[in-house]
Amino acid sequence: MAIARWNGEIIAESDKTEMVEGNHYFPLESVHAQYLRPSDTTSVCPWKGTANYYTLHVDGEDNPDAAWFYAEPKDAAANIKGHVAFWKGVEISD
Repeated sequence: MAIARWNGEIIAESDKTEMVEGNHYFPLESVHAQYLRPSDTTSVCPWKGTANYYTLHVDGEDNPDAAWFYAEPKDAAANIKGHVAFWKGVEISD
């Protein structure tokens, strides 16, 4: 079971994450949506496509762009469609 924690709270937990480039991608349904705030930030990966971001909001604190996802990944990354990954101090244990 992979667990994502930030600011003392569990953000996501799943035994069905997808590992890509050392990152756990959690199925969206395993992420606690109350901690996610939409962000306007995007980035582009040559083989995965365009990433969109969420800011984490936990106990009154924000972690800008600490979660990302590929809404329409390229074919090579189809396995992470509908999944969210974390960084910027989010602790992942498995």
